[in-house]
Amino acid sequence: MSEPPLRTPDGRYLVVRGRLWRATNPALPEEQRQAALRQLMAARREVGRARRAGDRQALARAGEAVDAAKRALGERGPVWWADGAPDYNRHLARNTPYAAWHAQATAAGAAPADD
Repeated sequence: MSEPPLRTPDGRYLVVRGRLWRATNPALPEEQRQAALRQLMAARREVGRARRAGDRQALARAGEAVDAAKRALGERGPVWWADGAPDYNRHLARNTPYAAWHAQATAAGAAPADD
């Protein structure tokens, strides 16, 4: 099993291949989070089916369902934090305020302490 992705010290992002991806809103009630995850996984399966079938309309619908589930999780749409910090979703970590942290984390092979 592979290692889980790095998480920024503030918990807002996962880091995959040097790119920041917004994490799920930690304030979501567990039942709501699980329901949104089930919707996301079902929508992703539909994306695969539509691609294999070459069905563009089904692919568009499935893509919309993926987007809706990700918005429900807080991974897209308005940010879930309230301190006014900008959203760096999909930015390379090296081009954000997380650059020094990421350089330290990847040089050490593990996430640095949250000093």
